[in-house]
Amino acid sequence: MMALFNYNRAMDQYKVSIIEKSARIATLAHNDQMRKDGNVPYIVHPFMVALKLQKYDFGEETIAAALCHDVLEDTDYPPDQLRTNIGEKAYKIVKTVSYNYSLEWHDRKMAYIESVRKGPIGAKAVCVADKIHNLESIFIAYEVQGPALWNKFNKGKEDKLWFEESVLKMLKVTWDHPLIKEYESLIKKEKSLK
Repeated sequence: MMALFNYNRAMDQYKVSIIEKSARIATLAHNDQMRKDGNVPYIVHPFMVALKLQKYDFGEETIAAALCHDVLEDTDYPPDQLRTNIGEKAYKIVKTVSYNYSLEWHDRKMAYIESVRKGPIGAKAVCVADKIHNLESIFIAYEVQGPALWNKFNKGKEDKLWFEESVLKMLKVTWDHPLIKEYESLIKKEKSLK
């Protein structure tokens, strides 16, 4: 923990940008993690989510949150340290899109949807970019693994589709952005998979 404190202090001393801080935090926090297909380092995912949002000129707090969007739920990085390093606005986005794993699967998914629904635009942006990249990753993995891919998820394809469609429905009534249409088209493609 002392090394983490010293590292954070050094970033502050040299006035590292919020985006670089977030990139460093995400890289360190997800250091040994792999994606569900087991062939890709996890860190690729937050970078792809951030790049999708950068393409649409979202602000630095939203990009920073995209880089750190899985840090709270998937790593042991201290929440108070994350808030200090990326600031309150980016932290609120990360918190909004983080699952509450104390809840059962269905309740957890419903709580996530409600959190994003009530959350800031940045949270909606991170949510949809995250879902888009997850679906793109599924299509790549499906090419290799076929229907066996669904076994890697906590629930099967039908429950996954229910969740995707529920997120889409919420986004369509709370926000208007081209990313939503992209997400909708990917869900249609997901439905066609066996």
